[in-house]
Amino acid sequence: MEFRSHMHIAMDEARAAAARGEVPVGAVIVGPQGVVAQAGNRTRALNDPTAHAEILAIRAACAALGQERLAGYDLYVTLEPCPMCAAAISNARIARLYYGAADPKSGGVAQGPKVFSHPQCHHAPEIYDGLDAAASEALLRDFFAAKR
Repeated sequence: MEFRSHMHIAMDEARAAAARGEVPVGAVIVGPQGVVAQAGNRTRALNDPTAHAEILAIRAACAALGQERLAGYDLYVTLEPCPMCAAAISNARIARLYYGAADPKSGGVAQGPKVFSHPQCHHAPEIYDGLDAAASEALLRDFFAAKR
């Protein structure tokens, strides 16, 4: 099977989040049947600190599929997941995580607590980092530069 990135969909969600005034992070969940769910950050819109793109996409995918786990599904996200999102990815049993920009300040995968390598982590996805990292970084940099 040939690899096909879906990061462009996550980038579209990140751009839409930025247009709403949200931190520009987007996520998409893909399974054997194709795209199952996609989302961008909505913490401000929903007044919900847990409304990160990854959490929203996981919730939508589980609801669409009528199941609590996403074994065999892939998650594409524009920014390295934070510890909260990494824990949700583990609990959802996501098979593969693809992410763009590293997050030295708040990341939970390759930075900080490194959730998937923690002994209490029950499931660790395959991890592929750096997909379209430059585009993700530029979107975040431009968003925060405009706020200053």
